Amino acid sequence: MEFFRDTKIEFMKYRKFFVVVSATLIVIAIFAIFVHGKLNLGIDFVGGTQLTVRFTERPEVDRLRVILADAGIGDAQIQRFGELEVNEVLIKTGTLAGSEEGSSNLVVAALDRALNESPGGFDLNERGRDALTELLLAEDPDGLRSGDGEEARARYAELADAVVDARQVKGVFSGWEEIRNVAGMSAGAAEMLGEKATLGTFAVLGVENVGPQIGAELRRKGIWAVISSLIGMLIYIWFRFELRFGIGALVAVTHDVIVTLGLFALGDFEFNLTTIAAFLTLVGYSVNDSVVVFDRVRENLRRRRSKSLEEIMDQSINQTLSRTVLTSGTTLLTVGSLLVAGGDALRGFAFILFIGIIVGTYSSVYVASPFTLLWEQFFGPEARTRRREATA
Repeated sequence: MEFFRDTKIEFMKYRKFFVVVSATLIVIAIFAIFVHGKLNLGIDFVGGTQLTVRFTERPEVDRLRVILADAGIGDAQIQRFGELEVNEVLIKTGTLAGSEEGSSNLVVAALDRALNESPGGFDLNERGRDALTELLLAEDPDGLRSGDGEEARARYAELADAVVDARQVKGVFSGWEEIRNVAGMSAGAAEMLGEKATLGTFAVLGVENVGPQIGAELRRKGIWAVISSLIGMLIYIWFRFELRFGIGALVAVTHDVIVTLGLFALGDFEFNLTTIAAFLTLVGYSVNDSVVVFDRVRENLRRRRSKSLEEIMDQSINQTLSRTVLTSGTTLLTVGSLLVAGGDALRGFAFILFIGIIVGTYSSVYVASPFTLLWEQFFGPEARTRRREATA
């Protein structure tokens, strides 16, 4: 399939204009990263605790913020997560001095005191398998302890597993009918739990805790991973083609990373380890686009030695235009679907790839090629000859 045949678009004729456009985009991106919104660093890089909490009713973020502030957790960041009807929020708190466990217990205790009718009770939306097994064994609602004690423990452990598994499926129990419908739940066990346990208004679905030293190390390694990939791409293209092409590709990839990162910062997406993976993918995709053009340039340089490098650049871009549009278009469809339907966990990753593909396709034409010409103009054979003649 080919969309463009025998096109003769003079891309390099407008290179100065687009270089100015790219420079403007970079300035805006740097402003967004360091001044306007800055990067929303996740706990992977700054350390701290992140909880995913689901409520039985739609939570009021402002009220949650006040509850945590009253409990001495004033630096908490709270944001809605997922679809509105699932009633989930992300709660992020900073690191606690002298604590490796994080602040999850403090957060849960504060929410419990403020939102539950019986704070400190045996909450079926919070307690785990072991605690529920011990409660069942102690109360023995099914009269199993009269026989083998180990068999009774095993039976109640199975029931506790069923309750916790059902809670994980639902996210949070909102009524006692859901408890009675748990597989293996007897009438006696359901009645006992109704008397001895409570159903809180929230459940913690997940907890992540990262210490400050680990966060700093991950941040340092993530930055070096991106820088190392850029240097590696430069060396590869230098040996695969020529230094002038390597410089053009390196400038283009750096342009893509900075512009995409700026838009990422404006979108207030969380910058975490998944983001680093997305940028490394973007680096590879962007360089691949430039390599396709440069490979055709190299072939045309061998065949048409009488033409200038600018003319050969135009010709090569036109010859690869159909391939570039098809590859970028089909990839955009896939990444766009991930961006729309991938959920909050993958939205930042998909956003980077979606914007990166667009910016990378643009830069392979209007950044990589112009800077290759610029390098040739100042450091190529003709430039060196002019300088020798001027100093002779």
